[in-house]
Amino acid sequence: MTRREAREKAVQALYQIDMRKIDPNEALAAVNQEEMQGDEHEFLKQLVHGAVENQAQIDEAIKKNLRNWTMERLAFVDRAILRIAVYEILYDTSIPSKVSMNEALELAKSFGMEESVKFINAVLANIVKETDQSGEAVQ
Repeated sequence: MTRREAREKAVQALYQIDMRKIDPNEALAAVNQEEMQGDEHEFLKQLVHGAVENQAQIDEAIKKNLRNWTMERLAFVDRAILRIAVYEILYDTSIPSKVSMNEALELAKSFGMEESVKFINAVLANIVKETDQSGEAVQ
């Protein structure tokens, strides 16, 4: 299994957490993890738990960059993709922002609606620009 597949599972888990209001561990148990190796499994857990634990700051960064839109109006899957990408951009400095953005766009192509890709790209581009201008990622 690859990191992209781990991100796909993370989207599924965050979707479940958001939609069904379940515990992260229950959501992780619900996504099929049988084929996952150690590193990818750890990466999946890190993404899900990191996005949940830092959700307030992540959502604030997303809200600041929504134009004529609200978090509540976002599709569950778009919200999940954005939360994973913003978690990576703000909290995981081992992953270049461009990689996080590209992976989010691939996820949007797979899971989102047609307009999701452009929308997610615009939001993430603004967050990356903000992060680069401030010269710091949240640690």
